[in-house]
Amino acid sequence: MAKIVHSVIPAPVRADLTDDPLDVLRFAVKAAPQGAALATLTDIRGGAARAIGSQMAIAADGRFCGYVSGGCVEAAVAAEALLAMSTGRDRCLRLGEGSPFFDIVLPCGGGITVTIHLLRNVLGLERVIRELEMRRFAALEYSLADQTLSFSDKVPKRGLWSGSKFITPYRPRTRLIVSGHPAEVRAVSALAKSSGFELIAFTHSGARNATLGLIDAFSAVVLLHHDLDSEAPLLEPALQSEAFYIGALGSTRTHTSRMERLRKNGMPQEAIDRVRAPIGMFGPTRDSNSLAISVLADVAAARLVAYT
Repeated sequence: MAKIVHSVIPAPVRADLTDDPLDVLRFAVKAAPQGAALATLTDIRGGAARAIGSQMAIAADGRFCGYVSGGCVEAAVAAEALLAMSTGRDRCLRLGEGSPFFDIVLPCGGGITVTIHLLRNVLGLERVIRELEMRRFAALEYSLADQTLSFSDKVPKRGLWSGSKFITPYRPRTRLIVSGHPAEVRAVSALAKSSGFELIAFTHSGARNATLGLIDAFSAVVLLHHDLDSEAPLLEPALQSEAFYIGALGSTRTHTSRMERLRKNGMPQEAIDRVRAPIGMFGPTRDSNSLAISVLADVAAARLVAYT
């Protein structure tokens, strides 16, 4: 990779507000021919704004994207990455509690360690990108001793050290499949898009055939129909899938009728119990926007349980 001459190190500037790991990896791969680094949160002391394994990508021209904290230290991390490029050596950076940088204090009061790796090749990153695009788990393994980064067949639920190697897991974007009444579907879809979900929305009865093969382990199925007959074509295949979340609109009485219908259709109780109904984290809601907030909050909470 290209070295930066120390006397002309550029000022760090944020290129993108994204914290999507796929976006960060793509940015790193694109910047790598001119020089780039990948910064990974590898240790937390006390509280922290981001999870272990969170990452930033830094280009040799000073542009960076991603987060390892709440936005308070990213420019400092980027500056250290640019210094690392000028020396040609990876480095570990301690910030907050236990750090030599007394002027950098984390709002949470804790401390973090960020490992900065200079990208000498991007084969591992490119493979992770391909795996994520095919909606499969993937991981990168960083060797502190060798200063190398490679694709890993071991995919833990969260970033962790394995001896002197740090493994960063990646999972595909959450796919939200929503079907139902147009007003509710529109509100949920708008919020889902702004929240970074991959969205598939239906307001018609053709949802069953259209979603065949699309509901995977990284999917949440949201049914916002006003009658049980219209939701049935999607509910039953959803219950036969690996979706981490299945929620349905309706009162407690409606859900009792729903469960009885599913039993009569031969659906096992274990599958029936997967339906979260009445849908949402809070309720009852009386307008579509409140319903959207309630539903997306419930999906996000279920995602945390499923993947942490």
